[in-house]
Amino acid sequence: MAIKHEFVLAIIGGLFVIERCRGGPGRVVQLTGKRVFKMAPIHHHFEQLGWSEPQIVMRFWIIAFVLAMIGLATLKLR
Repeated sequence: MAIKHEFVLAIIGGLFVIERCRGGPGRVVQLTGKRVFKMAPIHHHFEQLGWSEPQIVMRFWIIAFVLAMIGLATLKLR
C-alpha cells in the first residue's frame, strides 16, 4: 500500500481473493439462476468433482505461483 500497488496485491494473492469472494456456505455465486460452483469455498467444489486433496493443493500452488509471477512482472512494467 505504501507504493500504491493495491491492484498488484490482489493479483499476487489472487487465489486467496477468489476463495474469499466466493463467500461462505450460505453465499453461492449464480449466473442465470444456476450455480456456477457446487459448493463454497471453491476447494470443496473440486473435492465434489472427485479430485483428491493432494491434487487440489498442488494445482492451487501452481496457480498461486503463476499469479505471483504475473504480479511481479506487472511491477516491472510500471
